[in-house]
Amino acid sequence: MELGTLLTMLRKEKGLLQKDVADYLHLTVSTVSNYEKNVRVPNLETLVRLADLYNVSTDYLLQRTSCKSGVRALGRRLSADFTVGDLVSTALRLDRSGTRFLLECCDLLQLRCRANVAKHLR
Repeated sequence: MELGTLLTMLRKEKGLLQKDVADYLHLTVSTVSNYEKNVRVPNLETLVRLADLYNVSTDYLLQRTSCKSGVRALGRRLSADFTVGDLVSTALRLDRSGTRFLLECCDLLQLRCRANVAKHLR
């Protein structure tokens, strides 16, 4: 998918008009339109601002990852002194055995959550 197509999709998902995006970026509507038509490519500063606006990472915009989560998600607190970023960093340091155990825990957690939802629907 081209960057312009992705930008258009993200804008529509947020329910924004090109004018809204242009106002946020302090650019003209025609510039935003040119980004979405792949006539122009945003500079780095604008790319970062677009990522912030759509709450995705610049890597997602550049299609280096399919993970939509932006930088703000990594800073989200899971507890008083543990963030999503801390959890990711911890997971990346695990050896193969630790990774298998973590994935098993995730599977069990998902099953437990589904059971709780089903219990509340009865």
